[in-house]
Amino acid sequence: MSRVDLVLAALAEPVRRRLLEHLAGAERAAGELVAVAREEFGISQPATSQHLRVLREAGVVVVRADGPRRLYRVEPQALSVVEDWLAGFLDPFAQPLDALETELVRGRRERRAGSEAQGDPPTTSAAGLPA
Repeated sequence: MSRVDLVLAALAEPVRRRLLEHLAGAERAAGELVAVAREEFGISQPATSQHLRVLREAGVVVVRADGPRRLYRVEPQALSVVEDWLAGFLDPFAQPLDALETELVRGRRERRAGSEAQGDPPTTSAAGLPA
């Protein structure tokens, strides 16, 4: 199973996605995550531990010991694997073309404003639209 497959499989479960969302802001103790899972999904501590294990094995979260506590945090590198995979489906020209369109509109607007300030009539294209 590829790394992308592991991460996507781990994120396929709503409980795991919610745990990940809870970790997005900061590192959290396992007890906090158990409380979230119990409150929102009605699942037990052992079930929550299983979900955390799946996330850990997929590399989506990392855990460290802090005395008796286990602190979890998101591992951004694992999520970037999915982001890179998804990027293959996006149009690589979409954003640059959007920026070009914005600049063209801005240039037309500036030309119109300049010619109107000089008293020239507005120009139109061959289709009769404002240039």
